[in-house]
Amino acid sequence: MGEIKTPRKLFLSSIALIYACAFASVYVQIPGLYGDEGILPVRLQMPKVQRPVLEQLQASPSLLWLGPSLGLEPQQVLELICLLGVLLSLGAVLLGPLRDSLTYLCMWALYLSLYNVGGDFLRSEWDVLLLEAGFLAVLVAPLGLLRSHSRHAFHDSLTFWMTRWLFFRLTFSTGVSKLATGEPAWYDLSALSHHLENQMSPTLLAWYVHQLPEWLLKLGAVILLHSGICVPLLTFFAPIRRLRLFGFYVQLFLQLFHILTGNCSLLNLLTIALSFSLLDDDHFNTSSKKRKGQEKKTRSWLQTLASVFVLLVELAVYAFVLYSAITLYQLQVDWEHKKVSAKTDFSHGRFHAFVLQIQELTIWVGVLSFTWEAVNAMLKCLCTRGIVSKLWSLIQWALVTAAAVAVFALSVVPYSTLPGMSSTTVFPKVLDLYRAVEKFHLVGAYGIQHRPISTEGRPEIILEGSYDGLTWAEMNPMYKPGDVNGVPPIAGPHQPRLESMMFQAAQKVHGHNPWFAGLLQRLLQGKADVVGLLQVDEAQYPFSQKPPALIKAKLYHYHFTDPVKDKTHQKAWWRRQYKKEFFPAVNLDDPALNRLLDESGLKEKFPVQPASNTPLSQTLILIRDPIKHLSGALVISSLLATVAGIFLIRVIFSHFIGGQKPRSATADHRNKKPKEPSETAEKSHTTAASSRPGKKDSNERKVDSDRSPRKRK
Repeated sequence: MGEIKTPRKLFLSSIALIYACAFASVYVQIPGLYGDEGILPVRLQMPKVQRPVLEQLQASPSLLWLGPSLGLEPQQVLELICLLGVLLSLGAVLLGPLRDSLTYLCMWALYLSLYNVGGDFLRSEWDVLLLEAGFLAVLVAPLGLLRSHSRHAFHDSLTFWMTRWLFFRLTFSTGVSKLATGEPAWYDLSALSHHLENQMSPTLLAWYVHQLPEWLLKLGAVILLHSGICVPLLTFFAPIRRLRLFGFYVQLFLQLFHILTGNCSLLNLLTIALSFSLLDDDHFNTSSKKRKGQEKKTRSWLQTLASVFVLLVELAVYAFVLYSAITLYQLQVDWEHKKVSAKTDFSHGRFHAFVLQIQELTIWVGVLSFTWEAVNAMLKCLCTRGIVSKLWSLIQWALVTAAAVAVFALSVVPYSTLPGMSSTTVFPKVLDLYRAVEKFHLVGAYGIQHRPISTEGRPEIILEGSYDGLTWAEMNPMYKPGDVNGVPPIAGPHQPRLESMMFQAAQKVHGHNPWFAGLLQRLLQGKADVVGLLQVDEAQYPFSQKPPALIKAKLYHYHFTDPVKDKTHQKAWWRRQYKKEFFPAVNLDDPALNRLLDESGLKEKFPVQPASNTPLSQTLILIRDPIKHLSGALVISSLLATVAGIFLIRVIFSHFIGGQKPRSATADHRNKKPKEPSETAEKSHTTAASSRPGKKDSNERKVDSDRSPRKRK
């Protein structure tokens, strides 16, 4: 693989930008989720008896335990963590010197602090992925303490390879999990049609894609499955560069499709950031492409033969990908009806046997690829000039290689927990090491949180409130379906945690969701911070003036409307069907609600302490006030627009400044007068004379005097 400076820079910048979106998204939702009047007050996690800080950090690594030392309330500590994370991440995006290993270590520690105390609201797959990718960014980023001593970071390719291994685990595990669970929707290839409805937050484009012919949606399901299983196996670790580029563009296309149809989640952005590990500098450098084109003209017959062989292997891989798709999914073109039929040619048992065979093979392929990168980096260190530089490079290589080996070994443990895979290949010592560092979430498991696709429609919990128990009004959220006539929303990189948990809870029962009792309690109390999680527009919330006396929850199944079949829903985007009562009507004094609060540990056991008046506390309050009534999507969109504006100004400014230098240099060049032939001859005579030993004679001094400006005039 060639140089990786540009892809490495793109990866680090992308991780920093994703950190900024994640911290900002959590910051907006802290009062409603974790505030003193929120759903899960974080102050309830604080110990009643003060314990040593080191002891608390050892039990659960989080900066929350430093709150009493700073004179801050628990909610304000979380806000401070998010603000520091936003500042550091934006600094890393905008300023190259801040794109340092220590900066990424701070961002990772800050997000780990949120994750460890965030409870159910911060347990999504993208949170785990952000922690692992963020930790890899610590290894990939340059260390400022060593930058002045080492001009060549020969281990960069080794640490950057770890991001490719994570990208493979994420893509392959996600693809395998679709079929490993035995879902009928994936085996009959109808999953894409249901997936468009069952996404966390479908967009307007998802509705239009859902109207495509059934055979085209089945073909799309084939592409999703084959791109997640076959393409990573054959291209991600291929020694041929064009195969890796093929894998990159396939995954990029899929992520753009998911973004356009299901909003831009952190999982999609992280996947794109990790996909940069398949690129190299030659993909961005046009001058190197021209140089290679010139080299092709002067190749020997052996080099030409090798190029032809590589091309044949590459074409064979493409042919195998196409042939396997046609064979496994029985793709046939119906020219008469102008469509493509598809049907799986394997059973769940056969796929399970395939996964068991391929699991250990993929691990060994990763070991061989890692060894190649490690040996290649070591040889580069040995070729360094100077004993001191060579020794220093080898020390850095040894330390980085040891860290990379440890992370790779740890990643095998969650990788082997994928449905259909066996964990017998993991060494006991590796398991012990994994358990020892599990609380730091250095590596994660992907695909195990695969959510079954409902073929009966999209399950949704609809909250209804009433003053008298006779007339009920729905409390529809901002970022998920409620009103059937409501246009599918755009959330962007904002991650609405409450809507996500409500969507997951719709597939369970309320007894397994402790936070749901806290949500009902706060809505009955009319707490503005919790209401703001559902709606920031008071006109859209029916109980903005007075909280409801009663609340209940119903379970509906939603489907996209079909303009052809649903003649009565011409203006509606959704149609829904009532399934059952999810939670009975309760008031604040209802024994059932109080019992659930007690079981969930949300019952107020001690009064809320008055807020501190320290300067830092007052500063946090001042920062919070301007965005209190803004939606998370608007805040993050404004943040990204600001970053884009700064980049645009920098590009225009650099172009303006850089454009003046060539013009001045060209003008000076044009103003230069050509030398006269006599002057050129005199200069050559002087040069020849100066090469002879001895002092200048009178003729040489005469030549020098003739060359003076005054003499030439």
